Amino acid sequence: MAINEPYKMEILDSIKEDPITIYHIGNEWWDLCAGPHVETTGKINKKAVELESVAGAYWRGDETKPMLQRIYGTAWENEEQLRAYLHFKEEAKRRDHRRIGQDLDLFSIQEEAGGGLVFWHPKGAIIRHIIEDSWRKMHIEHGYDLLYTPHVARVDLWKISGHLDFYKENMYDQMEIEDEPYQLRPMNCPYHILVYKRKLHSYRDFPIRVAELGTVYRYELSGSLHGLFRVRGFTQDDAHIFCLEDQIKDEIRGVLDLTEEILFQFGFSKYEVNLSTKPEKAVGGDDIWEKATIALKDALDDKGWSYQIDEGGGAFYGPKIDLKIEDALGRKWQCSTIQVDFNLPNRFDITYVDSNSEKRRPIMIHRAVLGSLERFLGVLIEHYAGDFPLWLTPIQARILPVTDTQLGYCKEVSSKLKANGIRAEVCHGERLPKLIRNAEKQKIPLMAVVGPKEVETHSVTVRSRFGGELGTMKIDEFNSSMEQAIKNRSSL
Repeated sequence: MAINEPYKMEILDSIKEDPITIYHIGNEWWDLCAGPHVETTGKINKKAVELESVAGAYWRGDETKPMLQRIYGTAWENEEQLRAYLHFKEEAKRRDHRRIGQDLDLFSIQEEAGGGLVFWHPKGAIIRHIIEDSWRKMHIEHGYDLLYTPHVARVDLWKISGHLDFYKENMYDQMEIEDEPYQLRPMNCPYHILVYKRKLHSYRDFPIRVAELGTVYRYELSGSLHGLFRVRGFTQDDAHIFCLEDQIKDEIRGVLDLTEEILFQFGFSKYEVNLSTKPEKAVGGDDIWEKATIALKDALDDKGWSYQIDEGGGAFYGPKIDLKIEDALGRKWQCSTIQVDFNLPNRFDITYVDSNSEKRRPIMIHRAVLGSLERFLGVLIEHYAGDFPLWLTPIQARILPVTDTQLGYCKEVSSKLKANGIRAEVCHGERLPKLIRNAEKQKIPLMAVVGPKEVETHSVTVRSRFGGELGTMKIDEFNSSMEQAIKNRSSL
């Protein structure tokens, strides 16, 4: 207080249990710092240090608090490591989903509407539509029933679930509807439980699998918002499985198989897997925790995935598996999660009738494969640097006339492609080299060039963004080649 350090006083006040460590140089300078430290600055390689930028930042990310000046810097053991880091940083900057999203006109966040709320433009909406359609199809094939549930509910629902007690700081203020308080949903779980509770279930009904692409709303400080990675409204690929104790392992294995199948189609095959076990404070008896944890381990072993044990890192309501995917730069992103829940079945008093006609409590499993669709799409944009595979790209082929004389024929070609589900468009009004350059800047994978010869022979000359000239093809040949490539999730 004597040296006017109010921010350090606030930090000291917030430390309740951890030891407080202070770093000092003689009596001249001291600071709160956990370390580790070098003994002297002479041990720092001055050629491996880089001061990177200066920016304003709200204290603790809260816009109601003062704006401070933040200095960003990095230090490494040697110059080679520094150069590798700077190259990585430049590559990450080139792949920044916010810039690419703007350049390719995929999405925007409109300040007039408010921060952290995503507007999907036509091209971005097409990518999202393709992902959602594929997600629904695969879930139906794996025995899930699809749901749609409301975005709001009476506050009583969130009291029963416990969200109002334990999650209130992440929830928006309540709204009054006919003198009754309602709440925007921060999660989908209670809704799926209400669907389960609508009728009495027998042990013969299990497992019951329900899934929903459910939009949720969570309160985030403006200073923490970041493109698609941290938003205030997002859609979860949420699903819940109600099963018997002896079905846990098989259900978890089924989720792992589905997770692998979904992620692989997007090019993700390297994972970091963690299994989190019972924490000190937990609901449910030791026996059910042990059974559930063993079932998770057995499913992972059965799958053949290596994993790390996070002792005591489980949620208070049950053990869980977390999966991080590795992108093209080697960065790891938290994505899929599988959680066994002993809490909500008790809170909502859900039951089933067993073989002895007695009421028992089912096991509930929460699981998400992609997590937040917004965040996953951000990861996907950066993973591909905007160069999406043919099956996923918003515009798969652009038809380019050499002159406007061929425009009518180009429109015929485009109509034939569209009739077969291929996303094609005609672009004209510029000289051909500029049309090709614009298509490449927009990361269009295939260009079909049309001149007088192509009109005469009912063909197109195909140019690939990556493969160069692919030669002249009849329209039907081009059509069927594209259909096959899209079906096989490959390039032409």
